[in-house]
Amino acid sequence: MSDIAVYLVLSAAVFAGAFVSGLSGFAFSAVAGAILLHVYPPMEAVPLMMACSITVQAANLFALRKSMQWKTSLVFIGGGLLGIPIAIYLLQNVDTRTFRLGFGALVVLYATYALFRPAPAYARQMQSQGRNALVGFGGGLVGGLTAMPGALPAIWCDIHGFPKTQQRGLVQPYIGVMQLFALALMLSHHSLSLKVLVDFGIALPALAAGTAVGIVLFGRINESAFKRIVLGLLLFSGLCLLL
Repeated sequence: MSDIAVYLVLSAAVFAGAFVSGLSGFAFSAVAGAILLHVYPPMEAVPLMMACSITVQAANLFALRKSMQWKTSLVFIGGGLLGIPIAIYLLQNVDTRTFRLGFGALVVLYATYALFRPAPAYARQMQSQGRNALVGFGGGLVGGLTAMPGALPAIWCDIHGFPKTQQRGLVQPYIGVMQLFALALMLSHHSLSLKVLVDFGIALPALAAGTAVGIVLFGRINESAFKRIVLGLLLFSGLCLLL
């Protein structure tokens, strides 16, 4: 591919990922990675996607700051911060392909089931802080192994029937902190190449446009549409792990 074609693909991938993340709060890497990993080597694509995803998360946190539930999210965040270093150790010392396939299959099965089940009549409170911390830990562990830290918290919120604003307010801070921590750990071992920084600069206009469109649409869709979007993205993300 020519340089122009590569940059057009980069912009398209980043716009799609940013739009989906701005709309749902997660799945940037699943959407953008489905394209970028076919164009860039993993050592360039992964840090580029992380940098772009953190930028989108920062924009989401600012735009939806009145809805953020930092106090509730802290329990999940604490668990997640314990899970990420373990995931990085496993990545360096164990073949994790079986884990990714298994987790992908579970996500696909849950999303398929949830898309066809009756909608919960009311939201249930998350009473057990221990369970919340465990979900956060699992999200950090899964995030470090699959680049999907928001999958388990999103499923947990769906199980409890949370409305879109409450779910977004809980999951968004968690994902932002998890991605920032993971990138910091990565940078402590490897520096970002000049190529990644240049590509990030080129992707910024598409990143900003996709995020803005996604956030605007989030404010306009109803609860039912939001739940189907989240479950559809979980299904897509799980399938990406299986392929």
